[in-house]
Amino acid sequence: MKYIFLFLSFISINASAQIVDIVLIGVSHDYSKYPVQDFTSIHNKIRKFKPDAFFGEFLSKEDERLVMDYWCKPQNINRLNNLRRNRMIAESLLPHTIDSLKKISLLKPDDYRVKVDLAHAYYLDQDVANGHYQYWQVLNSLREKPDAGLEKYVNAVLSPQLDTTGRSMRRLKTSEYAVIAFPMMLASGIRELLSMDCQDYDLNWQASWVAFDAKFSLFKNDPADLANQLEANLSVIKKGYEKYDRVEKSSKNVTEWLNTDEAAATAASGDFYLPEMYDMRGFPKEEMLSKIHWWLMRNKGMCLNVVNRARKTGAKKVVVLAGANHRKYMQDIFRDMPDVRVRNINEVDED
Repeated sequence: MKYIFLFLSFISINASAQIVDIVLIGVSHDYSKYPVQDFTSIHNKIRKFKPDAFFGEFLSKEDERLVMDYWCKPQNINRLNNLRRNRMIAESLLPHTIDSLKKISLLKPDDYRVKVDLAHAYYLDQDVANGHYQYWQVLNSLREKPDAGLEKYVNAVLSPQLDTTGRSMRRLKTSEYAVIAFPMMLASGIRELLSMDCQDYDLNWQASWVAFDAKFSLFKNDPADLANQLEANLSVIKKGYEKYDRVEKSSKNVTEWLNTDEAAATAASGDFYLPEMYDMRGFPKEEMLSKIHWWLMRNKGMCLNVVNRARKTGAKKVVVLAGANHRKYMQDIFRDMPDVRVRNINEVDED
């Protein structure tokens, strides 16, 4: 009996320590500002990896209900109100409605009005990630095969012309989801996008940013004998961004650049300046460290969401898309988590 107990305990321990293999992609949120991009290599790497889940930078529907205020909460509420005016579905009926529409969509994969209805129900359920996934499939179909009747139905049910700010339907059209995540999910038969964003600390982040900027304005305008040192450091940051801009204006592989350590360091210097500046006399170090703290807390929350939700759903191989400024921080955090393997997209072999 003792050996049976030990055997069962061993199984339980190993089950709880499910290894999560992560491919992390630092992305742009708007690919329209670049030359036409070539995603062939990225798509091929994802195909070779054979993920069983994708995570995007959205709040889960549970977190969206719990977080009362963050940077795009007003826009999300506005979308919700517009869609309720278009077609109201009682909150208690949403789970059944979504399940029913998912089943119908599986039986009728080419019925894009069903996908419009499903997108609408997901949005009402505050699952923006999957509202966007369904809406993108409709947009993709309309690009390939214009249909005035379907477009009219989209406008009547979803009102995309009213959803233009925040993580909006408008932003979706040129986002990382339109060019990387959703096409690969569709090709892989993955039906839902998992959410991993964390906005628990957004108000703290905003407050620390305001506090830093107020003191930094005074510091940079009155550096006295530190003027040359300050100018030299700001020049380093400026040169980094000049290269960043050149790449964005000329490269057809911007995503690969965004996943380099050089790009990560440049992006970090925009938010956090250079560490060697922190001990300059008068530099608002305390406020800067506060900014860094809340940024790290958000990234840690995102990483925990990925790993915990992957294990909860049984996903073992996952692709995570996050804004490029998150990539290096998240990769470092993932590397310190037990039973997690992480590579950024540049570290994945294509062949």
